[in-house]
Amino acid sequence: MKKLLAALAAPLAALALAALPDAALAQSRIKDITAVEGVRSNQLVGYGLVVGLAGTGDSLRNSPFTRQSLEGMMERLGVNIRDANANTKNIAAVMVTAELPPFATPGSRLDVSVSTMGDAKSLLGGTLLVTSLQGADGQVYAVAQGSIQTGAVSASGGSGSSVTRGVPTAGRIASGGTVERETGFELANMNEVRLNLRNPDFTTAQRVAAAINGSYPGSALAENGTVIALRAPAQLGMAGFISRIENLPVQVDAPAKVIIDEVNGVIVMGENVRISTVAISQGNLTVSVQETPLVSQPAPFSQGQTAVVPQSDVSVEEELGRQMRIVGGGTSLSALVNGLNALGVSPRDMISILQAVKAAGALQADIEVM
Repeated sequence: MKKLLAALAAPLAALALAALPDAALAQSRIKDITAVEGVRSNQLVGYGLVVGLAGTGDSLRNSPFTRQSLEGMMERLGVNIRDANANTKNIAAVMVTAELPPFATPGSRLDVSVSTMGDAKSLLGGTLLVTSLQGADGQVYAVAQGSIQTGAVSASGGSGSSVTRGVPTAGRIASGGTVERETGFELANMNEVRLNLRNPDFTTAQRVAAAINGSYPGSALAENGTVIALRAPAQLGMAGFISRIENLPVQVDAPAKVIIDEVNGVIVMGENVRISTVAISQGNLTVSVQETPLVSQPAPFSQGQTAVVPQSDVSVEEELGRQMRIVGGGTSLSALVNGLNALGVSPRDMISILQAVKAAGALQADIEVM
């Protein structure tokens, strides 16, 4: 009896796994489909100077802003060069950009990107001088300085020939920025926050709220198809509450949509796309024109001239054997794909077929052409 039960255990276990619903496999974590409103990065920008270039910087005569910046910087350091005929090419004016992560505190480091503004040829070997980075509100949130890494190669010869790999006029400074000011977003003092769905959908929003209320009753409300309002329980702070609910699984729902990229011939269908039963026939018509040059030779003693006479052969071929096929009525995406593949057409022909089926009212999905 024991041997019989052991022999049946493995098949029964495999059958139980196969019987699991597909919905459980399609679930996603709340943190992967939503974002906390207000918790985001901020773009920073600044204007600075790069020095130490090996003759590949801006020409001061062609870049007046570089000259003015150089003169102003030297005056702040106690050196007056306004009357000097400076014509160095070892300096370049650059724009410095960075992304301030959420909850960044003073003293934390961030990466910065550097790009030339004038006619500099390369930033290889250059050093960015202290540059303040401002936000959209005009406040300084970070400062940047350091050696620039371009990852590019540029070489030129006396005859004008040159070889360039990569973009030598743009570079990056790893951990070259230092945060000086916080954004002021105090999550711990907030009584209510809102989650925003990355792909708005009323059904998904209700499922997110239901999953949260299942663990913490009365703490979530779906305001619309995008926003879910959260109120943390009294015993939990807002940060702790979010950390507990962001790993809850939710089955994501999406509208039926067909994405068509006509340039590259790409078709992407959602799992909810359906086609009502229709009959489709598709054939190809090919017209070929072939030019064959012939030589026209005159008869002897006719005083004629040899000439080349073109001869055109025109043929029309229509592909036969393509009968009407019934497609649609399937209950799954795989059945729909199998029915369309049975037509044996190329992806570009498939695009025309799907558009024609949509025009006939048989495609139960939205078509979005990129």
